[in-house]
Amino acid sequence: MKKLLIGIFAFAVFAASTWGQEAILREDHPDRYTVAKGDTLWDISRKFLQNPWMWPEIWHVNPQIDNPHLIYPGDTISLVYMDGQPRLTVQRGADSRTFKVEPGTVKLSPSVHVIPLAEAIPSIPLDAVDTFLSNSRIVSAGELEDAPYVLAGGRDRLIVGAGDFLYARGDFEQDVPVYGVYRKGDVYVDPITEEVLGVQALDIGTVRIKDIEGDIATSEVTRTTEEIRIKDRLLAHEQRPIDSSFFPSAPASTVEGLILAVEGGVSQVGKMDVVVLNRGEREGLRPGNVLAVYKKAALARDPVANEVVALPEERAGLLMVFRTFEKISFGIVLEAELPLSTKDIVRNP
Repeated sequence: MKKLLIGIFAFAVFAASTWGQEAILREDHPDRYTVAKGDTLWDISRKFLQNPWMWPEIWHVNPQIDNPHLIYPGDTISLVYMDGQPRLTVQRGADSRTFKVEPGTVKLSPSVHVIPLAEAIPSIPLDAVDTFLSNSRIVSAGELEDAPYVLAGGRDRLIVGAGDFLYARGDFEQDVPVYGVYRKGDVYVDPITEEVLGVQALDIGTVRIKDIEGDIATSEVTRTTEEIRIKDRLLAHEQRPIDSSFFPSAPASTVEGLILAVEGGVSQVGKMDVVVLNRGEREGLRPGNVLAVYKKAALARDPVANEVVALPEERAGLLMVFRTFEKISFGIVLEAELPLSTKDIVRNP
């Protein structure tokens, strides 16, 4: 998955009328920028725009390039004006050139393979969210309790690692050969409505079913993040697609929610931290959606009017949603002008 080419913000993902916004150039924007190794699309768009999620509005499709939605190290991005409107164009650099590999001596229909010399840059640092893309999982209340569980380790072992085998008991699906092993983590509850939004299933490992007899399965342990224990739960691998290509954009509907938690169990949030939001697919959130973070309004005592008043909320940062579930989403903090914390407000940028 890490090797996927990451597309730049999809052209015309959202129309210029999205939430009445227009792309706003920074006063100190460069006229051109050469992409360097380690850059992300978010970093580059921030060099040109005050509202980088509106990048599609000034991106110009270059018909001379096979796929203008891929940007590579060495490419030069230039700001030009067309009919009085700012547009961004890309000129391929030496590092992103492609070369042709001619077919071998086997007689086949004529064809040519084109292989890029460099990988396209990602939208965000993928190493910061890789674990949450591949293994992290949110399940409904009771789903883990109803799932098959580890009954015993092979050869009477109490803890099991990769290369061992184990016995699990429960209702197994006959056509599912691979299961993930999970342990119950945090239970996420909406602080306003008190609705149970989901339960964090902590990834422990993966097993392959070798044999099922009655309700007991013999399984080979193929991967572990830590030792598997008795009573750990087995869930069939998710069939939902997990894509590491993100197209930063404003949400398609009005969204307002809260930061429920930050990875690691702490309350303070910083740049590139992963956070849990109390909004998900049912509220219209999609991977790539950018949300602004606001500090809750502080209270101040008015000595003249002799009353307590709420001060205006302060915009404190930006985050991008990278994985969604029905009622919960994971996001990564891209900018933090002020210290962020759990219970901070998130809404459309």
